[in-house]
Amino acid sequence: GDKGYDSNRFREALGERGIEPCIPSSKSRKVPLPYDKALYRQRHRIENMFGRLKDWRRVAMRYDRCAHTFMSSICLAVAVLFWINES
Repeated sequence: GDKGYDSNRFREALGERGIEPCIPSSKSRKVPLPYDKALYRQRHRIENMFGRLKDWRRVAMRYDRCAHTFMSSICLAVAVLFWINES
């Protein structure tokens, strides 16, 4: 999560489920809590990838009814996005 999810209550709820939170501390926290910066960077990259996929209306609205057709449209979108970034 982002800094907006930095609360003791949210961290405790994640801990009860066996999830180790990777949330940077907000500026208002007096004693900053440690977090794995490399893991947070990877999470951020994945979140950005989903944001780019949602730019494709067909993927965001899930027009395709069949799972294999939907996966094909995701693969096409990823290929085009990869090609655009390489240019």
